[in-house]
Amino acid sequence: MTLIMILSFCILMVMAVPVGYALIIAAGAAVLFNGYVPLSVVAQQVYDQTQSFPMLALPFFMLAGTLMLGGELGRQLLELASRAMQRWRGGPLSTTVVSSVVFGGVSGSAVANASALGSVLIPWQKKHGYPPALCAANNATSSVIDVLIPPSIPMILFSLVSGVSVGNLFIAGILPGLLMAGGFIFVCWFIAVRRGYETSAEAIRKRDLGFLVLKSFPAILLPILIILFLRFGLATPTEVAVLSVVYSLLLSLLFYRDLTWKRFCDNVVEAGTGTGIVMLVIMGSAAVGWVLTFDQAPQHMAAWVSSNISSPIMIILMMNLIMLVVGMPLDMPPAILLLGPIFVPLADSIGLDRVQLGLMMVVNLGIGLYTPPIGTTLFISSSIAKAPLGETTRELWPFFTMAMLVLFGVSFIPALTIY
Repeated sequence: MTLIMILSFCILMVMAVPVGYALIIAAGAAVLFNGYVPLSVVAQQVYDQTQSFPMLALPFFMLAGTLMLGGELGRQLLELASRAMQRWRGGPLSTTVVSSVVFGGVSGSAVANASALGSVLIPWQKKHGYPPALCAANNATSSVIDVLIPPSIPMILFSLVSGVSVGNLFIAGILPGLLMAGGFIFVCWFIAVRRGYETSAEAIRKRDLGFLVLKSFPAILLPILIILFLRFGLATPTEVAVLSVVYSLLLSLLFYRDLTWKRFCDNVVEAGTGTGIVMLVIMGSAAVGWVLTFDQAPQHMAAWVSSNISSPIMIILMMNLIMLVVGMPLDMPPAILLLGPIFVPLADSIGLDRVQLGLMMVVNLGIGLYTPPIGTTLFISSSIAKAPLGETTRELWPFFTMAMLVLFGVSFIPALTIY
């Protein structure tokens, strides 16, 4: 059954069938080939996945992000990042990195981050004399920091398939996210120095910087509150997501006073559309996961690897290689939902902490978002910058190298994923 399902899925992907539909059809084809299992099992698995209470966190976190980024608050965050970095060499490039860290605690989606930040910052960076391809590469890679800074949609999905606490994953992602950001800021500085890009602005006065921090503080406070609520068990992830929406509404209505009925409706539609896309993939992955479980594919793979590869280091390297390859053509949600059930038993067999595995998977598949041939943030950023894809890909290498160093650290230094 598993082989038929994999072949069917690959054929459907080549035919450009949307991933969610491809997963459901592939699972149905495998069940039909078996002949002994009723096809209604696929429908049952698809339906059961929608009845999960923790999954309610997805639409509410998405709605909170759209509410906070769609108005004055989003503009204040961008102003803070740009003014804070303007004195440094490569400051306009570093602004994207810092903005991704700040916005990561609000949106939780790398693709949304790439689109929102790129449309504002890339034209501004081009006016400062930076090549379009470099601006696109910087935006494509920096936006992936978003999936490491809580709240993170991919981490919620990994929690769904692994049974790991969402709060533990959120906390564990903070240090790798900050390391990634620091590495990318260094890359921006290094490129600016090597190519002779001079800073074009004076350092911001401490008083002005403090004023900007004060105006942006309510947004910066949100990820801190999320971590505190989850860390001390004050609320479940779903309850925290709902509270985030309430918090965002109160900020827009009472603090910034920029929320209109039209913008609220647009934000709801945007969050609903994004949730629908992710949920379709989750529903399809549930059917695929049932087929894998029925065939005991994860257990067979774990047993085969354990009997043929004795070194835990080699097993971790193998998992990383598989995730990097899978992450190139496949988006993060389906990749996590497909690989999670397979790699969790394998990680348990070598004593690899599940939280560490989750961070490995998020960083790995995040790199896939800007790796050809199907890099989502890569295409978005190149389109915004109006830069040829080949030139953007060449500019990726310094950022890609830094991301791989962080991935190596997350994979082999457990202290980097403390929770």
